Amino acid sequence: MSSGIQASLAGRYATALFEIARDTKSIDTVEASLASLRAGLDESAELARLTTSPLVSRGEALKAVAALGDALALDPTTRNFIGVLAENRRLGQLAAVIKTFRLLAAHHRGETTAEVTSAHPLADDQVDALKQALRHRLGREVAVDLSVDPGLLGGLVVRIGSQMIDSSIKTRLNALAHAMKG
Repeated sequence: MSSGIQASLAGRYATALFEIARDTKSIDTVEASLASLRAGLDESAELARLTTSPLVSRGEALKAVAALGDALALDPTTRNFIGVLAENRRLGQLAAVIKTFRLLAAHHRGETTAEVTSAHPLADDQVDALKQALRHRLGREVAVDLSVDPGLLGGLVVRIGSQMIDSSIKTRLNALAHAMKG
């Protein structure tokens, strides 16, 4: 698993962070901090711009991530890590690093990771039911990486490795339109 991950820049950063977290026995803590960061990126257009804009100077980025660490109460390892990303002008890789770290952590726990895209945010009971159904189907524990795409209109798209289960309304409508064309 790690050779494919290490091929990308985000993969190398995520692997380095994972190894530090593993050595300090703080994988769960770092993963929780990264989940807070992911939520911040999803909810704040300003934070997303900070991480991707080439106009933000290195000094401004360092100040911003220090303030972000305080605001989100990030653990010291994650604070240092995003400081390194800011220093190296790699904050644009943050979303990919978070995703890859989650994959590494799930693999470490013996879980399979399912990337789940829904049209609307899922409630906790829906996430639990989905995990249960996937656990039953796969025969092992499943961690879910949730994202929202309103363009799906409804339903879910679930990716587990190279498998994809697409029950979105958008796909069903496209299939119906294709069938009606002949």
